[in-house]
Amino acid sequence: MNTIIAQAETSGIRLDKWLYEQGAAQSRQEAQAMIKEERVQVNDQLKKPKYIVKAQDQVTYQALEKVSLAPIEAEKIELEIVYEDGAIILVNKPQGMIVHPTEKTRSGTLVNALMYYTKNLSTLAGPDRPGIVHRLDQYTSGLIVVAKTDEAHAKLKEQFQARTVTRLYEALVYGSLANDTGIIKAPIGRDPKNRLKMAVLTDGGREAETRFNVIERRSRATILQCQLITGRTHQIRVHLKFIGYPIIGDPVYGPKKLKNYRDGQALFAKTIGFNHPISGDYMEFSIDRPKYVNNLLQFFS
Repeated sequence: MNTIIAQAETSGIRLDKWLYEQGAAQSRQEAQAMIKEERVQVNDQLKKPKYIVKAQDQVTYQALEKVSLAPIEAEKIELEIVYEDGAIILVNKPQGMIVHPTEKTRSGTLVNALMYYTKNLSTLAGPDRPGIVHRLDQYTSGLIVVAKTDEAHAKLKEQFQARTVTRLYEALVYGSLANDTGIIKAPIGRDPKNRLKMAVLTDGGREAETRFNVIERRSRATILQCQLITGRTHQIRVHLKFIGYPIIGDPVYGPKKLKNYRDGQALFAKTIGFNHPISGDYMEFSIDRPKYVNNLLQFFS
């Protein structure tokens, strides 16, 4: 058993996040598993992951038994590099590619491809996530910024946390929205009925905000531009489902009758803008609508 006394400067956050940030767990998911298995006590009491850690709390924990994982190997996988300099790489991630390895998936990820492409990747996200500052869902394609140095990583991370990064997506949704613009403010957390999914929650969710405007209306469908203000897991997909306009082809949150379009989920990260982590200059990059989304549009012309 290990014990940590919470300090004032590290308190005020959820227990699962606190355990991760203190190095007691390798991820928030691992921290949640430790709490679920009753390996964590706060002041000699069991607590839930959402418990807010207070200054001088005595947190006692027992780490999970480590599973031996296959090492991450560099793999020769073609990458579409949009921009690169000594500090960052901008990649147009293809649909279907996972950003970083997981316990189950150790190959074929963006990290495997990056490790083959360059030896210069930041280390701040840990050995399984070299260079990774933020993520995109597996079936969401588009722009992702990668850090080549720890300095660049730290400064980019600050911008994401301060919500100063411009992130614009395009989505094709089923139906015709009543309004041309809108703001969705609805907290998101794990779906209590299915822990593999996210959902809008009335209690316990994390603040989440998505803004949208209509780009084009088609018969039976609408093309939206969505701007992420926060960056929760599956945020755009969950929010659009919540207001009754799910993304066409979404295998998790879309209606069953729309899940089997062969070209997949019609959502991509079109634009990203940020201050360069070294020069401080504002940079913004955009990509064209990918072929698979244009293919889906043919069904709704």
